[in-house]
Amino acid sequence: MISLLKCMDCGREYPINAVLYTCKTCGGLLDVQHDLDALRATVLRELFDRRLGVPDAPHSSGVWRYKELIAPGLADAQIVTRSEGNTNLYPAPALAAWAGVRALYLKHEGENPTGSFKDRGMTSGVTQARALGMSRVACASTGNTSASMAAYAAYAGMEGIVFFQDRQIALGKLSQAIAYGATCVQISADFDRNMALVREIADALGIYVLNSVNPFRLEGQKSIIFETIQQLRWRVPDWVVCPGGNLGNSSAFGKALHELHQLGLIDRLPRLAIIQAEGANPLYRAYQSGFARYEAVHAETIATAIKIGNPVNYPKAVRALRWTEGVVAQVSDQAIMDAKALIDRQGIGCEPASACSLAGTRALVEAGVIGPQETVVGILTGHVLKDPDATIGYHRDALAGIQAAYPNRLYQAEPSAAAITAILQGAG
Repeated sequence: MISLLKCMDCGREYPINAVLYTCKTCGGLLDVQHDLDALRATVLRELFDRRLGVPDAPHSSGVWRYKELIAPGLADAQIVTRSEGNTNLYPAPALAAWAGVRALYLKHEGENPTGSFKDRGMTSGVTQARALGMSRVACASTGNTSASMAAYAAYAGMEGIVFFQDRQIALGKLSQAIAYGATCVQISADFDRNMALVREIADALGIYVLNSVNPFRLEGQKSIIFETIQQLRWRVPDWVVCPGGNLGNSSAFGKALHELHQLGLIDRLPRLAIIQAEGANPLYRAYQSGFARYEAVHAETIATAIKIGNPVNYPKAVRALRWTEGVVAQVSDQAIMDAKALIDRQGIGCEPASACSLAGTRALVEAGVIGPQETVVGILTGHVLKDPDATIGYHRDALAGIQAAYPNRLYQAEPSAAAITAILQGAG
């Protein structure tokens, strides 16, 4: 078999079509493992380059262009795709100067169909659900996962079910899940409790879980790295910097880089930097002890997409950091929102959690970890319209505990040419 599921802890192996998220023997996380030796002769840069810009599915997708590294044994007819991926990699010289590095690129995953990187994992997760014959899929969510799952479930003709917490959910994300027809349940609990509930109920009712504990989700998210490296003409940056919440992305990034290196598609590994919010920082705390200790935290941050205190993919993220000689940093909500304002003003835009990539790069340069002559790729995980309340609150200087360092004032004017002219001439 060209692919299988393998427990990260005890090594037990399962067939690729097993409906499992964790090991039956020890409870460890499962990893999708492909036979890289069998793929080595066919998986070449030239193969992926030939597929660039093709109009037809599945290779029109920025995920399924790399099908041999996502699900090599899957029939094309099983694939559920909305041509996700193909997101831009923006050079950002002004932001590079602000952060203190020679070159900075921003990979904007907010340009996916539902506005976040989650679509890359959801196309592979829902595809696996279809291959398994599932009719109902579910997730716990702080927002982006629900929007993506609801859309892909609807597109595949499945019922989507979402468990939300009943407070501090960005309306832009909740509205997407409702609009796409998912069954939405608000629960008086945080994300981590909802995650436990969705797994318990899904097991009882035969529903397929599509949170990032599902190993097939991470296979799709690997394509962020595949596509980034291809966009850089297969040149490797010095650093990849990304936000850290449930740690699915960072786990997928480490796996993607490891596979590319093992296959000889890149000649070295960049270093991975995972950035957490100060109020949701269990990985950062564990990193401070060399991963000798891990404790969940009660998460509080304005960056709702990473407001997670007990990330399910912690072991896989640690593996990614060890593979890449990576680092973990934390940044304040103040730093996140200031960095977001600067990204937005470049005409690029992002949700608050995304701005950890820029804020974290600057913090690591100031700490002497990232060198000023190095090249950094920062990952923007979500679209600017995902959390409009935070954006407006920042520019109105109305966010508790945050002072807007880069506000864009919203003016009020009487309906007269004189009043408007006074504003435009700087007298307002």
